Amino acid sequence: MVIAIVVLSLLTQSHRTTAQAGSATRHGTRAEATNSKLYSTGELSPVPCKLPGISKSTASMQGFMDTLSDCLDSAWRTQFGKAGLPFTPATRMFWTEPGRGACGSYPVPGTAAFYCPANNTMYVGLTDVISNSGNEPVSHYAVYARVIAHEYGHHIQDEAGILDYGHQLMAAPDIAGRTEASRRLELQAQCFAGAFLAAEGKTLPMTAKQYRLLLLDVRSRGDDGQPLSRHDHGSNQHYAGWVVIGYQQKVLAACNTWTVPPSAVS
Repeated sequence: MVIAIVVLSLLTQSHRTTAQAGSATRHGTRAEATNSKLYSTGELSPVPCKLPGISKSTASMQGFMDTLSDCLDSAWRTQFGKAGLPFTPATRMFWTEPGRGACGSYPVPGTAAFYCPANNTMYVGLTDVISNSGNEPVSHYAVYARVIAHEYGHHIQDEAGILDYGHQLMAAPDIAGRTEASRRLELQAQCFAGAFLAAEGKTLPMTAKQYRLLLLDVRSRGDDGQPLSRHDHGSNQHYAGWVVIGYQQKVLAACNTWTVPPSAVS
């Protein structure tokens, strides 16, 4: 991740950009992270989300991701309403050619998607999400849906004040403190993605096969094999495990990565 938290690239061995950096527009507090009103809102309400079929064409992939993003907007707007919190949907920008945005140039090697808090935008490479996933067949649509739901999870953190609090911790002088804060952000975004996919499980649809393929994919995208200075997303076990927590428990209280012991977010 890029550590300025912009990001959380999704579909690559490393979406190492939790937030590409950008200047925060607010100052999140510990209470907003550890005791967010979102945690008391229970399960996400189904939209429902009727996604179109996809092919490897950029037009098809954009249609899929635009529709999914609309569903994320609707689901999370409702959830923030339950908490009595204001909410503005994320902006989305799909690229097919290299460019530059508020958080820097893209694509970044190994990164197919990222969230930029400087302009509240998800950036997604329409061909990069395929190539960076090992050219996973597009029929494995849950793999791609998880990527977008994860990046949107960073926007949720941004709107709730959690992201800025995490960024404050990521300014710590010691590597261990910075990477632990990053992991708590990344794994919470994984959990938020799992909760959303569970809520839309009937109309996504999340079949047993799609769920299995999704977990096979995320189990290879954690920090295993990385130097300690890059242990910023969580071990392979935890990177997949927090998706499972969100998907199986469904309630957002289960996604509070800020009060669990360090061993749960290693």
